[in-house]
Amino acid sequence: MIETKRLYLDDAKESDIDTIMELENHKDNRNFVWKGTYKEHKEEIKNSDFFLFVVKQKEDSETVGFCLIHLDNKSRRFELRRFVISKKRMGYGSEVITGLFKFAFENLKMNKFWLDVYPDNSAGIKLYEKVGMHRDGVLRQNYKSERGYLDQVVYSMLKDEYFQKY
Repeated sequence: MIETKRLYLDDAKESDIDTIMELENHKDNRNFVWKGTYKEHKEEIKNSDFFLFVVKQKEDSETVGFCLIHLDNKSRRFELRRFVISKKRMGYGSEVITGLFKFAFENLKMNKFWLDVYPDNSAGIKLYEKVGMHRDGVLRQNYKSERGYLDQVVYSMLKDEYFQKY
């Protein structure tokens, strides 16, 4: 479990999958988040190369989001594959990301934390830049979705950058 000031990230259980899928499919999120199937989420829970976390408020244990992490232990990379917060504009996004930075760099001893984001996800881009991530570049027309071929903007933070900033 990862704790922040107001939140905690807990390992998802099979009973959390329906909530995760609702968050993925919510109208505010569906254009920006790849949607997994029940079976895929069940496998992510079991697979040691993944962390599927539910984000909960400390005060009442209400689920307010989720995140999916993929680990590349050989190259010491921590990839934030999916990230959704349902309660917007409360600072929960930056609180979760900085908590994940600490987990990745201090606990797991990773070298790189990275993610990709669609260019029209302005809230996500603003968040990643706010917490100090570096814009590495754009993978042009890298993903085919129901919206067509989409670019993906890559952001990262390296271990040395984390320890200088935090």
